[in-house]
Amino acid sequence: MLKLGAMRWTRALAPLIDVVFPPRCPLCGAPLAQHGGLCVACWQGLSIPGDPCCSRCQRPLPDRSADQGAEAALARADAAQGAWICAPCMAEPPRHHGIAAATLYNDVSRHLVLAFKHGRRLGLADLMVRLMVARLPALPGEWLVVPVPLHRWRLWQRGFNQSALLAGGIARALGQPLLVDGLHRPRATPPLGHLGRTQRAALLQGAVRANAARRAQIKGAQVLLVDDVMTSGATTDACIAALRKAGARAVRIACFARVIDDTQAIAPRAMPDPQAAEPTQNAGTETTGTQNTGTQNTGTENTMAPEA
Repeated sequence: MLKLGAMRWTRALAPLIDVVFPPRCPLCGAPLAQHGGLCVACWQGLSIPGDPCCSRCQRPLPDRSADQGAEAALARADAAQGAWICAPCMAEPPRHHGIAAATLYNDVSRHLVLAFKHGRRLGLADLMVRLMVARLPALPGEWLVVPVPLHRWRLWQRGFNQSALLAGGIARALGQPLLVDGLHRPRATPPLGHLGRTQRAALLQGAVRANAARRAQIKGAQVLLVDDVMTSGATTDACIAALRKAGARAVRIACFARVIDDTQAIAPRAMPDPQAAEPTQNAGTETTGTQNTGTQNTGTENTMAPEA
């Protein structure tokens, strides 16, 4: 009843709020019809991942439907046997059960992340959560929603954990339990933005651990690991290792923006995954305002984005 009453008051006061604080695009300042979204130009600037993609990590793959002749026939035959696997996953099979990225990292998503994380515009969390939930497949059973942790000094300096805010919104949207302190970061690490994957992985060795008080909840559980930006994957790999050590049965990653490093090139001819399950459908997931009409990968940056 209290929640219903609050919603009614919010709707009743919305016109007054719009007069005092006119709705504007949080990125460019263009006027909007209502709060909580982006203008048309900024929406079009977002790069939404789509098919075809790697069945293991959801890395976008080249659309080969336009190929001609024998190569096109071979692509269709391989696709009929299973799903595609990108070169990085063939070289090093991931320990997770899939990545759901709301956007690919480009200028627009970078500005959203920086405004949210460093500009302290926490109201952007709702928009980011809606986009992330729309990209998640159906998650059968119970999933613990666990954010990527911050070291306590970083948390005190920033005042909040951006991944925890996103994880809380996702847990509410999905009706799944939130384990905000499932992981912790006992050792501080220097800024990782200028480092490569190998250097990041070395610095993060042992930097993330499962909370001893939460091990009983993690053991045997399916975990949805939430981060704002996935760059090299070193941070999420450290989190996955800690969750696996604590006994997690499965770990899936949800992030708002994902950096696709084109220098780790997709294989010229990706191979079908013989172990791939049938494609999951996003049944029951709210997708309002988001269209997954293929990958718009224009403008995607190859530079590393800051993690944590």
